[in-house]
Amino acid sequence: MKFLNSSGSLMLITQKRVFDKKAHQQHFGACISVGFTKILFSILHTLHRVSMKLTWLILITILLTAIFSVIAYNHYNNEPEVSEEDFFFGVSFGGNTSSQAKQLIDKVKGYTNLFLINSWDVTTNETALNEVCEYASEAGLDFMVFFDFISHTGYPWHLTGWIDTATKRWGNQFLGVYLYDEPGGRQIDSGQWDEGISPKNISDYSDAAEFFVTSISSTWSMQDLKHRGVPAFTSDFALYWFDYLAGYDAVFVELGWNNSRPQQIALGRGAANVQNKEWGAIITWTFQQPPYLENGTRLLEDLKTAYQAGAKYLIVFNYPTYPQGNPYGILTEDHFDAMERFWNITTTPETSLEMVEAEAA
Repeated sequence: MKFLNSSGSLMLITQKRVFDKKAHQQHFGACISVGFTKILFSILHTLHRVSMKLTWLILITILLTAIFSVIAYNHYNNEPEVSEEDFFFGVSFGGNTSSQAKQLIDKVKGYTNLFLINSWDVTTNETALNEVCEYASEAGLDFMVFFDFISHTGYPWHLTGWIDTATKRWGNQFLGVYLYDEPGGRQIDSGQWDEGISPKNISDYSDAAEFFVTSISSTWSMQDLKHRGVPAFTSDFALYWFDYLAGYDAVFVELGWNNSRPQQIALGRGAANVQNKEWGAIITWTFQQPPYLENGTRLLEDLKTAYQAGAKYLIVFNYPTYPQGNPYGILTEDHFDAMERFWNITTTPETSLEMVEAEAA
């Protein structure tokens, strides 16, 4: 087209402007699209990076949790359970000869780990005492020895020839010395824990308590043990708190007669726990005449009760001899069966007894 009239030129210019405007709009839209795409890509890339970091953080957290869980499980799973060495159960021997003691050891060594030698005839005979202790040690039993007093004159070997070497000779199997007997109970029953010691100028309970404590702790026998680091044990049925103040490392609560087992255990355990000491129980006479000891069924129940309460030491008292000619003192097959059942219960995880925690009143 060579010639355009004025209207045609105007139309052409108008069309061109329209075309240019559309092109500009398309270009602008394209720019916006490209820009938005870049921004979106940048956002997605940033989110991806954040997501990856978050993912790795979560994975690391899970991994560390798993690792520490395994470590914790192995630690607690491999923690040693209460072993036989942490709990002592056995019988006392009150016979006259070392051969009788050996016979009793042979009878109970399969279901006990403690032997209490409380025979005056044996503990005043150095040869017999060493023989019994050695036999108990070879049988795998820990043991403690009763001394009514530690002699410095009549039996000078008590101190220099025996106590001074017992730990070195038998190591941890020698648990310590059972010193005196029922000091608290004797104080309550007769007004003096020892026949040769009578209180004087006692005006109130505080004076009485102080006299009781100091008269035991200051004896040569208790001092001999303390100076050598030898643990001191006794049994009692009263004044447990003051027994511990007097120097005993463990007191055995007496379960017998018609006394209340829970009450005796509570008094003994309470005194021990508050003073950070150990405690135990000894099953003693139920009757003042034969057969003296309770039957096997009741014995088992008393043993379980004391064990569940947390007693570290459990002993069955065995004196005198009944019936005549019984090689095991007053213990019968009924008692031995109960003891073996108790041992199996406490040493077999599947049949272990639930412990009873102390509660404040």
